[in-house]
Amino acid sequence: MAGRQFNRVSRTQLLALGMTGLGIEHRVSRGLLIGVHDGVYAVPPVLDDDRGRWMGATLTAPLTFLSHVSGAAAVGLWSLPRDFETVTRPGSGGPRRHGAVLVHRSDLLEPWTTTVQGIPITTVPRILIDLAPKVSQRALARCVRDAIRLGLCSMTDIADAIEGHRGRRGTRRLLLVLAAYADLPLARARSGAEVRALVVLRDAKRPRPDLNRRIAGEEADLSWPAFRLIIEIDGEPFHQDVGEDARKQAIWEAAGWTVLRVSSDDVYEAPDRLLAVAPPAERP
Repeated sequence: MAGRQFNRVSRTQLLALGMTGLGIEHRVSRGLLIGVHDGVYAVPPVLDDDRGRWMGATLTAPLTFLSHVSGAAAVGLWSLPRDFETVTRPGSGGPRRHGAVLVHRSDLLEPWTTTVQGIPITTVPRILIDLAPKVSQRALARCVRDAIRLGLCSMTDIADAIEGHRGRRGTRRLLLVLAAYADLPLARARSGAEVRALVVLRDAKRPRPDLNRRIAGEEADLSWPAFRLIIEIDGEPFHQDVGEDARKQAIWEAAGWTVLRVSSDDVYEAPDRLLAVAPPAERP
């Protein structure tokens, strides 16, 4: 059982398997079981890995689901370090810290739960709902666009979750983020910087580019056929091979396109540099 649960098992599960309380204590005293939370054990050797911590946190009580920042980390929306794992259980009352686990309670968990690699977790739309009042607007926007870009949920899924949690704190912030991206082709984006570039260009009333379209057999980040212009956003995972970038640029230029480059950092921190090389604003 521990092997199926990333080397974690609960006291409740051990008792259900026929082990006695004295038997559990005996194995703990001999080092055959290592306590990682109150009522949760690991079989040595204990590895300090995310999935073990996530599973262990959900085993601290029945109907416990990974949530908030921990849930976001588990689905790939959060990479910053965490001092504790966060879970949500049925019930009411404010959050309480129990060692390395922060426990939230909610009377509205169904139908917003699922599993990821066997770990009980709230759904991605519910994770976004939970994050909305607790993170910055910029961090929330990044999580929304990455959730859609990675295919974890759709904008409709998020809108449905907002409706299902109407009046909850943070839902208005999430709705504003959703509205900002409503007319953008997020599903075609390969990176957050591409989505951010689309927002910058739209807000500046610049012509909307094609996103990740093939030109002369090669996929271009941003392209404007009417201007025969391609802008590549460097610094993302797809632009780590300088030689490959140069090869594609030579093909495009041979086909009669102008190829310009901006860094992903500039897209976020100095968007005027993107606007300086993009086509001019459309006339009314």
